[in-house]
Order: sequence, then C-alpha cells, then structure tokens
Amino acid sequence: MQTHDGFTRKKLHGQYIITRMSRRILLFIILVGALIGLGYYLYRTMRPGATRGLVVWDVIRSPGAHADLVIEPGARCGNAPFIFPTRGVIGFIWGDSFRPGHIHQGLDIFAGTDVGVTPVIAAYDGYLTRLPDWKSSLIMRIPSDPLRPGRQIWLYYTHLADSNGNSFIVPNFPPGTSEVFVKAGTLLGYQGNYSGDPGNPVGVHLHFSIVADDGMGRFKNELDIDNTYDPSPYFGMALNAATNRDKIPICEQPQGGASQ
Repeated sequence: MQTHDGFTRKKLHGQYIITRMSRRILLFIILVGALIGLGYYLYRTMRPGATRGLVVWDVIRSPGAHADLVIEPGARCGNAPFIFPTRGVIGFIWGDSFRPGHIHQGLDIFAGTDVGVTPVIAAYDGYLTRLPDWKSSLIMRIPSDPLRPGRQIWLYYTHLADSNGNSFIVPNFPPGTSEVFVKAGTLLGYQGNYSGDPGNPVGVHLHFSIVADDGMGRFKNELDIDNTYDPSPYFGMALNAATNRDKIPICEQPQGGASQ
C-alpha cells in the first residue's frame, strides 16, 4: 500500500506540475496575443497613413490598379481655391508618419509612371523662385492667401529630378530664377524620384506643401510641419491625417477646371 500510495502521490504530483505548466503556457499565449493586438492597434492609431502606404506600393508596382483614385492635373474640387498640381493618387497627406519622429508636412502625389513623364503645374497664381542650388525644387510666393487675405504664403514643389539630380523643371525656370509671375496651370516640370542620394531614390511623385511666411517676406523651413499649413481647405479634400487616418483622399464634390 505504501508503494501504491507513494506511486499515486507521485502521479498526482506529476499531474499537478503538468497542470501548472499548461496554465503558464496558456497565460503566455494570451499575453502574446494581447501584445500583438495592442501593437496592431497602436500601429493603426499612432501611425496614420499606414493603409495609404499599401496603396502607394500598389500604384508604384501597377499604375492602373487604382484608377478610381487618380486625380487629374488642373482639377478643382468644388469651390476650393487651388487646382490639382499633377496627375496621380494622393498617397500621403499632411500629418502622416512614415517612421518614428517624422511627420509629413504636405502631400505626396504618385502617378505610377517613370521619371520625367507626368506633368506638374502651378496650383495657383504666384511668383516663382528657384534657388541656385535647387535641382528638383521650386517655390511660389502667394502675396495674399485666398483663404486669409493679406497673409502671404508659399507653395513648395519638389522631387522634379531623377535620382542623379538631372532636373525635370522646364527651361523657363533655370537655377537662380527669382520672382517670376506664373499663372495657375502653367507647366513647371515633371515628377521625378530625386532624394539627394543616388543610391536611395524615392518613388516617383510630387511633394507639394503650403509653407508659412516668416513675416519678413521669406519662407520658413518646410521640413518642420509647424511651418506649414493644412492643405485640406485649399483643395477641398480631406488632407489632414488627424481626421483622415487611412482613406485615400478624393474629391467628393463636383469638380471644375483650371480657370480662376
């Protein structure tokens, strides 16, 4: 009986150990699942634009994949003051985040074409400047903001060159151009993929932003989102990631042409 009882006690003790291990494994699986769920939630909520990023990859790989999201150059959404500056899908918007610590200051518009193919036009009347060392960028001074008359703003266009810095800006605006009046709809150049690093080009697109004036007639540093304005009311579309987390913006009002 002692041997039997001892065997029984050992067997029960072994079952107890197995039960404890099973519970620990179960708790571990539940914890891992909870962490994965929390990570996904934070990814979706703390990193706006993640879903838009998937669409961007689709457009780059297969330009015709999202034809319903393409906006044509010169299109005006409702009564918005600006016309659309190029052809393509709005892949990233104001306030999107591509990586920790980075907040996007404008719009990235992807045509899905090769470099130097898709035209870029002026979104509004203004005075164009191209600094002497700018290979892919232009900026236009708007003396009176159409939404806040009397406030000066600037419209910045970039990535208008290939990966090696060969410019796609039209010859009318060579380096050193200063304060040349340009009408809305004027051809400025073509979408490119210039990043400053030939070995790491960006996807072919136009980056466009609305930059604040420093109060002394100069534009502020466009790389800081605090120096830029939400483009939503200027284009009549949902272009602020704080209120549009994942949706690709399109015009949901009747569209007009380029006339002002």
